[in-house]
Amino acid sequence: MSNFNLKETIDSGVDLAIQEDLGSGDLTSSLIPEETIGQGAILSRVDCVLSGSAWANATFQKLDPSITLDWQYKDGDRVTAGDILCKLQGPARALLTGERTALNFLQTLSAVATKTRLFVDAIAHTNATILDTRKTLPGLRKALKYAVRVGGGKNHRIGLYDGVLIKENHITASNGITAALAATRHIDKTISIQVEVESLEQLEEALDNGAKLILLDNFTVSQMKDAVALTNKRALLEASGGITLSSIVAIAETGVDRISIGTLTKDIDSIDLSMRLVF
Repeated sequence: MSNFNLKETIDSGVDLAIQEDLGSGDLTSSLIPEETIGQGAILSRVDCVLSGSAWANATFQKLDPSITLDWQYKDGDRVTAGDILCKLQGPARALLTGERTALNFLQTLSAVATKTRLFVDAIAHTNATILDTRKTLPGLRKALKYAVRVGGGKNHRIGLYDGVLIKENHITASNGITAALAATRHIDKTISIQVEVESLEQLEEALDNGAKLILLDNFTVSQMKDAVALTNKRALLEASGGITLSSIVAIAETGVDRISIGTLTKDIDSIDLSMRLVF
């Protein structure tokens, strides 16, 4: 699994988000007297797992370094509906300018962390690991993958550059699994090489060609059990394709090592948070 520079990810993401929202200036907040100081709080309206506090910090600090944030919880903590997540104080103009950007990050990343934690908790009695995918919102991939880790999951490839995943179309273009795997011989040995299979016959071919990381694409639970028995620990097996909270326990109990779930970062409902100011 790849790592990435979190500070760089936060800074670049927040800079882009502020510019997108602020443009040439906050017309509405400019109506407030410049000297007005406000105090406020960010609170959650639902139970969730907090994620994204560093993005909120960066948002307000970039707008006005005098703003103070006092977090009552840290990323990864479970939060109950009605809880105050953070207390804020500083120039009212800057607080209001940063409100939506900060909440957008918090609501989105907390949603990913919360959903991930549901899947992780569901299979805690097994040895399987929950992974994300590249099915992410453009421009937010690293932030979303950070939130997956906060929720207890692990990251798959960050992008096309840090791991090989030979999928159906690659296999077709390479004239088969055997040829595709043979073509990886020039790849740096420190880079993970994974091949997708769609049948037990393809699994056997992959194993015969030395594959050590194999993705079982849309296998049934019964087929996964057969795949685990056939592999007999010669490779790590990853289940993928249409996995839901209602199906994941049976999948994890087949003995697969990893389960990748695109919906962790693709199909999310933002957590309901709000910011309230007092003067």
